[in-house]
Amino acid sequence: MSFRWVYAQPEQEEYISKLGETLGIPAKIARLLAIRGIKTYDDAEYFFRPKIENLHDPFLMRDMDKGAERLALAIRKSEKVLVYGDYDVDGTTATSCVYTFLKEFGVDADYYIPHRFKEGYGINPDGIKYAEDINATLIVSVDCGITAIKEAKVAKEKGIDLIVCDHHTVGDEIPDAVAVLDPKRLDCNYPFDGLSGAGVGFKLIQGTIEKLGLPQTISYKFLDLVAISIASDIVPIIDENRVLMKAGLQMIQRSPRVGIKALLELIKVSKEDVNTSKIVFSIGPRINAAGRMGDASTAVKLMISETLGEAKSHAYELESINMKRRDTDSKTMKEAMEQIEKDFDMDETSTIVLYSEDWHLGVIGIVASRLVDLYHRPAIMLSNVDGKIKGSARSIKGFNIYDAIKKCGDLLEQFGGHEFAAGLTLEEDKLSEFRRRMNDLAYTDLSENSFEPELNIDAKLDLGEVDMKFWKLLSQFEPFGPANLRPIFVSEEVKVVGVPTIVGNGHLKMRVKQEGSGIFDTIGFNMHDYLPGVRGGDPFKIAYVLEENNWNGRRTLQLRLKDIQI
Repeated sequence: MSFRWVYAQPEQEEYISKLGETLGIPAKIARLLAIRGIKTYDDAEYFFRPKIENLHDPFLMRDMDKGAERLALAIRKSEKVLVYGDYDVDGTTATSCVYTFLKEFGVDADYYIPHRFKEGYGINPDGIKYAEDINATLIVSVDCGITAIKEAKVAKEKGIDLIVCDHHTVGDEIPDAVAVLDPKRLDCNYPFDGLSGAGVGFKLIQGTIEKLGLPQTISYKFLDLVAISIASDIVPIIDENRVLMKAGLQMIQRSPRVGIKALLELIKVSKEDVNTSKIVFSIGPRINAAGRMGDASTAVKLMISETLGEAKSHAYELESINMKRRDTDSKTMKEAMEQIEKDFDMDETSTIVLYSEDWHLGVIGIVASRLVDLYHRPAIMLSNVDGKIKGSARSIKGFNIYDAIKKCGDLLEQFGGHEFAAGLTLEEDKLSEFRRRMNDLAYTDLSENSFEPELNIDAKLDLGEVDMKFWKLLSQFEPFGPANLRPIFVSEEVKVVGVPTIVGNGHLKMRVKQEGSGIFDTIGFNMHDYLPGVRGGDPFKIAYVLEENNWNGRRTLQLRLKDIQI
């Protein structure tokens, strides 16, 4: 797929030279900082040296005083507490955080994760009934609950207190609970609204520890789980998330909890090599697999394991579930592609809405994301569960899928989500009208350029500038993620050295250089179509990210291609 290259521009060019002089760094590194809104020495220090002391005061969050006081009371009185989570990575890590925290204080805690297919997302009557059956006097919801208006009333009628910890979009009404913690509340002045669900749960832990008069170091032992939630839930890795992510990664790299250790050993990932990318593509999908296939409790059991033997057992079970998920995923993607080729004209389609009553609800979100990547259009995958159509939606830049679905609210029984991802439920007889309306909304809101994928370029770079000193500075930009993506560079007048080849499953491999530069190994995944062009002998432009290879103790830099312009 070819991209339209869009070059990033800092707000003010003068910051680049000032930063370069002040910090004693190359102009290209200073430019990367300026693009990220870093203007001063203090900004740069906060960015490069995120410290745990930079975390915001939890009591700046609306209702934190009430929530922390109530949870501290439950700890002091040894009440029965139910931690109610969601079935994705964020929800299960958040559940594990709060549950383990309570257990360490001797609380008779339990947890409840709704079954994806039998119960669906969020607090439901079955979960409240479970709380009643175990005589819980308090429910702490994590990564869900902000829309549980009716359920909060039921819990209150049964004499069960509720603390909501959520980070999703807030509706017109909030639940009637002891405390509703959500930095996206319009009446909440918390300095950062990009926390993950586990991040909000972590802030509750921090607040509770303060109410108990104990040192905050107690809360730091949960940062590994918070880091996994931040990376997996694709929240912006800036501000407080950058602090939490950095500290959490260091914890995993040095001394991971037994559940994470067992999983890393099973999938043969060295703890020292764990970064945001490893979480997103290796750790997160395995934790997520249990919930995607139905019952997420295995993921929680892994993360709250107390012995390595117990953890290994749950890790093996998760890996088995993940393998089934992959098979189901591949089959669904194949069927979705066949449906598109048969029924859709891409010149007339602004939103891809697909339905099959046989699709597995747990993988359609993944497939929707892949369709967005492939066709660069919003995609909605729908399946049939007990006579109701349920599905997952994913979107592109410039089209708020949650707002669009909300405009179709009269056709839906239930929906929720945010700008780029959402879930929904509707009756089968409403499907045709829903498909028509979503297509019209995207057609109206998006321009023709919106359907052409963009590649955001950070800077032009001469390969002669790239050495280990440059790499050492660049690597300090980690952890990478939304709002701080791995920088993409462009080098022009590049020539091939030797003969380019195709390796693996269609991957372009070659060695390149510019006039006066060294020679760099280069890999372009699934870029075999470019082979004839680069073999032509003429110079070309490449867009790429820099990576380090460490083979037999020898460290070298390689270029991972994002696009080529012949």
